[in-house]
Amino acid sequence: MITRIAQRQLNMATYQQLRRAGIPSGTISGRSGQGGPWQRLLPRVYLLQTGPPDSRQRALAAVLYAAHPPADPLSGATAALTGGAALALLGIRDAPPDPLDVVVRSPRSVTAVGRVRPGSTSRWPATITVSGVPCARPIRAAADFAARADDPDLVRSVLANVVQGGWCHPDDLHAELRAGRLQHRPAVRAAAAELVAGVRSIAEGRARDTLGTTDLPAPLWNARLYGPDGTFLASPDAYWPEEGVALEIDSAEYHYTRDSWHATLQRRLRLEAHGVLVASTTPAIFRDAPAEVIAALRALLALGAERRAPAAVTARGHAQLELPMD
Repeated sequence: MITRIAQRQLNMATYQQLRRAGIPSGTISGRSGQGGPWQRLLPRVYLLQTGPPDSRQRALAAVLYAAHPPADPLSGATAALTGGAALALLGIRDAPPDPLDVVVRSPRSVTAVGRVRPGSTSRWPATITVSGVPCARPIRAAADFAARADDPDLVRSVLANVVQGGWCHPDDLHAELRAGRLQHRPAVRAAAAELVAGVRSIAEGRARDTLGTTDLPAPLWNARLYGPDGTFLASPDAYWPEEGVALEIDSAEYHYTRDSWHATLQRRLRLEAHGVLVASTTPAIFRDAPAEVIAALRALLALGAERRAPAAVTARGHAQLELPMD
């Protein structure tokens, strides 16, 4: 019986499971003592091996600790990993794997211990199993992360990566943030407005902040541009359709390889071949020398406005609307 439990639970078991398997409490204490073959990771949670736990085992241990003992802890019915830890398990960029936030079905409450932070909720989320660990779905995990994160830039980045990765639609995430009553948090409100407007990265969010302090017209963010024959051309970070001007914010992180750099240059050539004026920068330049980027954009927008023939492209992008958080 213990073998089956260990196989299902990444080589771990709870105290209650071990007792139901007929193992005396003294034996459990002896085997998990110093030099024993088991390890006590958390109160009532044991790792049935001598080696250190990996990240999946630590994540599942948090769920085993918080789950209601009579229930199957893998069902996701009484406890599930959420927040940054759940998003990190999915491989979502910038999501912090620690601390381990766990949602617990109300009215139960579980005491926090170490880096495990259980939170009781009556608004139980839909759950999925990720690498053997019951988790809240990404949309709820993102909202739970935003509810407890202190770094505004990290909130921006993680929420953008959840949407950018296709885990949820920005409007649905916006609704989830409202349902969680997070509108009082300035970082959450700003990130939600950016996502609805089409912003998909922290660099774009900072650019949007900077552009908002100028008299430049508001662009479309991540609009999809098509040629006259319907061929997809590119999706620049920002685009001014009336002037036919695009802003590309390219991080060196994505251009380490020759193929990536060539793809970027080909994308710009396609835009320029259809009359789009392209301003190129990096997140660092926009951060450290925003006046230079604004000056370049201002000059290109003036050129675009004076042209007799507009850029021969069609833009399909997000309208610049900020949905109310209240």
